[in-house]
Amino acid sequence: MDRPVVCIVGRPNVGKSTLFNRIVGRRIAITEDSPGVTRDRIYAEAEWLNKYFTLIDTGGLEPESEEIIPVNIRRQAEMAIDTADVILFVVDGLDGVTSTDREIANILRKSGKEVLLVCNKIDTHKTPDEIFEFYELGIGNPIIISAEQGLGIGDLLDVVIKHFPEHKDTEYDDELIKVAIIGKPNVGKSSLINNILGEDRVIVTNIPGTTRDAIDTYFTYEEDKYVFIDTAGLRRKRSIYENIERYSVVRTLSAVDRSDLCVLMIDATEGVSEQDTKIAGYAHENGKGIIIAVNKWDLVEKETNTHLKFEKNIRNKLAFISYAPIVFISAKTGRRVDKLFQLLKVVNNNNNLRISTGVLNDIINEAVLLNQPPSDKGVRLRIYYGTQIAVRPPKFLLFINKRQLMHFSYQRYLENQIRKYFGFDGVPLQFDFKEKGE
Repeated sequence: MDRPVVCIVGRPNVGKSTLFNRIVGRRIAITEDSPGVTRDRIYAEAEWLNKYFTLIDTGGLEPESEEIIPVNIRRQAEMAIDTADVILFVVDGLDGVTSTDREIANILRKSGKEVLLVCNKIDTHKTPDEIFEFYELGIGNPIIISAEQGLGIGDLLDVVIKHFPEHKDTEYDDELIKVAIIGKPNVGKSSLINNILGEDRVIVTNIPGTTRDAIDTYFTYEEDKYVFIDTAGLRRKRSIYENIERYSVVRTLSAVDRSDLCVLMIDATEGVSEQDTKIAGYAHENGKGIIIAVNKWDLVEKETNTHLKFEKNIRNKLAFISYAPIVFISAKTGRRVDKLFQLLKVVNNNNNLRISTGVLNDIINEAVLLNQPPSDKGVRLRIYYGTQIAVRPPKFLLFINKRQLMHFSYQRYLENQIRKYFGFDGVPLQFDFKEKGE
């Protein structure tokens, strides 16, 4: 059953993203005192009074503009409106009614959807006389708030949840698989999501840096529920000129933090770059499951064993994530995207895999017999026993005699022995060590 969908619309710089962040409870949408910051639809799960819903932030509407970015923003907003159960039409209470507000009001009245007029930037509990002019928009009674100060948000949400359709599901869903799509700009991340969904949910142009925010996209594939997070591509620092771009880098890293799995997209026409290595390193260090998707494979001239040579190059440059499976795809044509989903299922299962303490210690004991632990000054490393203490990622605690004796090479050996029996494809394994008596 679908979640209720609440969509925030309005002209640029009226405080839509600030309201979005306030409702969600964390800084997801980029907020900046300049118009046109939010370009795409940004999705997030929100909750009020134990009722869960999907909240959408949209780019500022400029109905009369024909420039490429505003046109795309308008198209995105219109698509969001189509899917919404409740629309929050945000206006600036200090500016009063503008011609753009009137144009947007006309669009919303024709939508036939439940529309709430939200009058933002009113930092007082008293109703200013200026508010009454918003009645001319024909939307209904203005709901007065200050998204910046948090005033009136509870009253607004009380009204919002009253308009949820009865057939929509508002219960919490803990079965979502969170997948961050990561990679440098213009590698095809947005195209992949649009191909999967069969709609243009994410703006795709040949302008670098079009996707500025991390965008949550919910969908079901076979029996599994996913949320895909399309991120702004990470650039080299010297290429980052404006504050918004800097924020986008932070959002990309944050998207990795809140994901379960990461799909690292590499441009087949360019190969592995330094930026790819840095992005992969961040995902690895943060214990995320990783799949490497080589995109634009349809543009590569093929010879015998071309993909094997390409894969070898990837393994050489990304040796620290040797556990990550590789799939060659075309986001544009959809080729082998089904293979990507098969790998997502496998990696997600591995990410949640738990080994019993008895079986784990059988593996460790066998490993010790095959390859003696290191020693120093006559003292040899002893492993008393081990146990798995966590999943997502799988984490193991080994009780030993001296922590200093556990060389990195021997830890890697133990990891490889565990992988020999259980695979753990796509998943980093983490180890903690505790001396006896600690």
